Amino acid sequence: MHPLVNIAVSAARAAGNFIIRHQERIEQLQIERKSRNDFVTQIDRGAEREIIGIIQKAYPQHAILAEESGAQGDNEVVWIIDPLDGTTNFLHRIPHYAVSIGIQVRGRLEHGVIYAPCTQDLYCASRGAGATLNNRKIRVSNCKDLDQALIGTGVPLREEHLDRYLPMISSIAAQTAGVRRAGAASLDLAYVAAGRLDGFWELNLKPWDVAAGIVLVQEAGGVVSELYGKDDPLATGNVLAANIKLHPLLAQSIAPAAAD
Repeated sequence: MHPLVNIAVSAARAAGNFIIRHQERIEQLQIERKSRNDFVTQIDRGAEREIIGIIQKAYPQHAILAEESGAQGDNEVVWIIDPLDGTTNFLHRIPHYAVSIGIQVRGRLEHGVIYAPCTQDLYCASRGAGATLNNRKIRVSNCKDLDQALIGTGVPLREEHLDRYLPMISSIAAQTAGVRRAGAASLDLAYVAAGRLDGFWELNLKPWDVAAGIVLVQEAGGVVSELYGKDDPLATGNVLAANIKLHPLLAQSIAPAAAD
């Protein structure tokens, strides 16, 4: 395992343990609303401090881009951190949330770690080295047909994106075996990498939502692209991920709505 991934794993597990220790204190939490349907708690911030502390102890010169505390430092290595992806699930005791850590080197995503505290599932990937789930190699699904495909998505939090999203979900739901909205984009991408979902798309995500998942899907043999023909899904947050055979079919299904 790459040294950067070792640190990411230690940081993700520490944050996951912090989250689990506090899951029975939900009623006592101070909950802030960042925007409509977007919340932050002391647990998000505490988990982020756990992660950043471990990273800075090992690599004090590296830069950080974290959901709650923002950007820190200037370095060719950037750690992109979501300390608790799925805060709303956590607040409702739905055991589907994750810690996500992506690592960008000289502007390219090179490593990704996603840890699901409730199941203790650990997803890891490094550029050119493949992807693993709990130390076992994983691959995207071999599903070839839309009518057999199970697809993940996320409903946009901002109303102005719904007009574009609703035709997309209508088209995908009509052509596939089902659509799932689980509430944690990082885990959705990890599930695509592991073949649990055949594909995933979502609009207006943040870099910390997708950085680790992009590496995982690509290293598991899948394809990740931008929905609107642009080059960089990390920058735009409009993401489509699937295996190499389903990806163009999903893109074609979404295209009419994406073009509006």
